Amino acid sequence: MADRFWPLYDLRITTPRLELRLPDLELLTALASLAAEGVHEESAMPFTVPWTAGSPEERGRSVIQHNLGLIGQWRPESWALGLAVLHRGTVVGLQDLFATDFAVTREVETGSWLGLAHQGQGIGTEMRAAVLALAFEGLDAHWAVSGAMTDNRRSLGVSRRLGYRPDGHSVVAVQGRARTVQRLRLDRAAWQAHRTVSVEIGGLEPCLPLFGC
Repeated sequence: MADRFWPLYDLRITTPRLELRLPDLELLTALASLAAEGVHEESAMPFTVPWTAGSPEERGRSVIQHNLGLIGQWRPESWALGLAVLHRGTVVGLQDLFATDFAVTREVETGSWLGLAHQGQGIGTEMRAAVLALAFEGLDAHWAVSGAMTDNRRSLGVSRRLGYRPDGHSVVAVQGRARTVQRLRLDRAAWQAHRTVSVEIGGLEPCLPLFGC
């Protein structure tokens, strides 16, 4: 049944293997458990905000708090969509799509994480392709940007396969260390040229005002 007050709960993005949707409390709990089990090797920190540095309980709690906060802070001028990623009905990770002043800039940014057990299977590429279709086809974006630590080969590989091009570097402080981030940019033409994943979007029309469209 359509949610008249928050139609984003009815938004569905599907690919041959995946379904992406806004998580309810049950899915948030599954995501929290997944994060608690581990997102990356302990010796690495792939995120500019080191939310995975705490205990398993702290990681799980931060997932719930962060995603509930996204809904509470949502405005058409500044929004962040955190979508649970399900593979054959099992929660495997989270895919973010966010923007500021989207109606003016037509630019979105992406971020994501996968549970350790689900990495190396091409899921990261497929879930990014899903939200890129939402951005370019569903919301009429002109640009998508992303970034990854220069030593994060998997994330950079996903971006390369989807057509992103280098867009300079940034230096950030993470856990008291200087880290270099490779910025990446994708335009509509490059997105179309690199489309290899079939994506279907359902329930978008009632959501468009929330995106500033």
